[in-house]
Amino acid sequence: MKICVYAIAKNESKFIDRWFESAKEADYICVLDTGSTDDTFKKLKSLNIITTQKKYDFFRFDIARNDSMDLIPDDTDICVCVDLDEFFVPGWSKILKQHWKENTMRARYRYTWNFNPDGSEGIVFMADKMHANKKFKWIHPVHEILSPIENTVYETIDLPQIHLLHKADDTKSRKSYLPLLELSVKESPMDDRNMHYLGREYMFYGQYDKAIETLNRHLSLPTSRWDIERSASLRYIANCYKMKNDKINQEKYLILAILEANKTREPYFDLALFYYEQGDYLKSAFVFNEMLKIHDRYLNYMSSPVCWSDAPYDYLSLCYYFIGDYTKAIDTVNIAIKLNPDQRLKNNLSIFQSMYNKKDLDK
Repeated sequence: MKICVYAIAKNESKFIDRWFESAKEADYICVLDTGSTDDTFKKLKSLNIITTQKKYDFFRFDIARNDSMDLIPDDTDICVCVDLDEFFVPGWSKILKQHWKENTMRARYRYTWNFNPDGSEGIVFMADKMHANKKFKWIHPVHEILSPIENTVYETIDLPQIHLLHKADDTKSRKSYLPLLELSVKESPMDDRNMHYLGREYMFYGQYDKAIETLNRHLSLPTSRWDIERSASLRYIANCYKMKNDKINQEKYLILAILEANKTREPYFDLALFYYEQGDYLKSAFVFNEMLKIHDRYLNYMSSPVCWSDAPYDYLSLCYYFIGDYTKAIDTVNIAIKLNPDQRLKNNLSIFQSMYNKKDLDK
């Protein structure tokens, strides 16, 4: 059984050594250089990677990735698409070969998309860019996905013990994403995923009316059935109304987001924060408490790390402080401190304890 790691690259020179160290566990390594102006192509060649260079008059990710697959040797069994700013925890290929069976067509693995400033994991989800050779193609100009060449039922295995890390180049522009997403929706107007991404992109660009319209179109599509993604669209609409200073609609859509997916913390956090910012600490405390009853974190790209940090306990302790329940404020901030021994939290604890003692003396 042979594995091939393949990728597209443009001006990725600084990542090559780290990426190659991870990729060399595979039997083959292939990279399509899409027009680098630094020494990326030269470095790839020096490492004896199967590589060629192709420049595009109009770049789209699906076409480039399909072109990169043409470099994969015919006797490859498993193809693994890994961008140059990503790298595996060592030992991944052995695990993959151990679990891949004759009828396996795809594998999912743990993917850390970003990291918090303190080095801890940020957004984590199960990615799925491992696939059988010559069975899939890439579709969509951006936020591209693998699609089976033949419309057949196939087996996907979950391998969370394989871990891919992403440490992105934040200096790279994403200005091409919006026009590519607009093209993607034009090509596939009934694709709910593309519509969701386009609405989110409009929000990122501050085009709030367009974002609201597009996200509502996402919610209206018959294929829009994933409750967590629908909830995210509702939260993005709420954020657009926040930016338009429309608090009534902001609250409305945050409540709708909870009703859409009440098993995830994210919509509760946003609504609790809304009430906190309005100074309605009773409502905020209630919603934070409801949120903290959720103990299972779903590994998807919309899982916000802040919802699983000290932040909910921090805000909740302040809510208790403002409504005069100093005992609960102390208990809650202590939980926050266990998660993050920050000096500000410790200072808050001292204030809460002082107010508790003062209240006790006043009795």
